[in-house]
Amino acid sequence: MGLPNKDEMEGKWDQAKGTVKENVGRAAGDREMESEGAADRAGGNLREGFGTARRKVGEAVEDMGEDIGH
Repeated sequence: MGLPNKDEMEGKWDQAKGTVKENVGRAAGDREMESEGAADRAGGNLREGFGTARRKVGEAVEDMGEDIGH
């Protein structure tokens, strides 16, 4: 497994930020903040998934190149 790429890292950041917003919104009774947090978290999940898929495709291409080179 390779190192996480920018999309994976930013996705994880968005998930963490969303979780905090959700919890603060819930504690404060602020439905709007809670909803924003849920949206941030969902967007972070998507972005991380996209980054993971992109990294795996890149790794597969590298592996194919190595197989062809040998």
